[in-house]
Amino acid sequence: MSLITEEVKAKADEVYYGDKVSQEKTRLLLKEVGLPNGLLPLKDIIECGYVKESGFVWMKQKKAITHKFHKIGKQVTYAKEVTANVEKNRVKNLTGVKAKEVLIWLTLSEIYVDDPPTGNITFQIPAGLSRAYPVDAFEIEEEAGTETKKKDVKEEDVKEVKKEVSNGGNVVVNVKEV
Repeated sequence: MSLITEEVKAKADEVYYGDKVSQEKTRLLLKEVGLPNGLLPLKDIIECGYVKESGFVWMKQKKAITHKFHKIGKQVTYAKEVTANVEKNRVKNLTGVKAKEVLIWLTLSEIYVDDPPTGNITFQIPAGLSRAYPVDAFEIEEEAGTETKKKDVKEEDVKEVKKEVSNGGNVVVNVKEV
């Protein structure tokens, strides 16, 4: 049964349709409430919405997905419909998200970042048990930053690489994150 009724949609301050805009708005909302922007790596989002008054958010995707957070080696499943109430540094009443711990999938009910920041993010299950991980394990680099980096490349550097390639030379390119 869906928690997103027409009544909830009518109260929503923001409703978005389509994957691209929904991805952007989901990351923006996470950032606004002080949570890592890669916390909800959903795919093929068809709808997302936000009721500011209550903090209720929802995301609907075409199908359930499983994602592995490689930095911590944990798998998480996201149902077709994910809902929660968000507030500063916290996600409460979370539905549609389960994390694999040893051999069992545990439903997550709450996620929060300490204030003042400790560098950890804590995940809690309905029974009250919790586990903390480094916040940076759930951060993704902003794509907007890549455009800026492309503009910072000097024209003479580009000409030099083109010249070496056209002369048949072997070119080794070292890329540095700025």
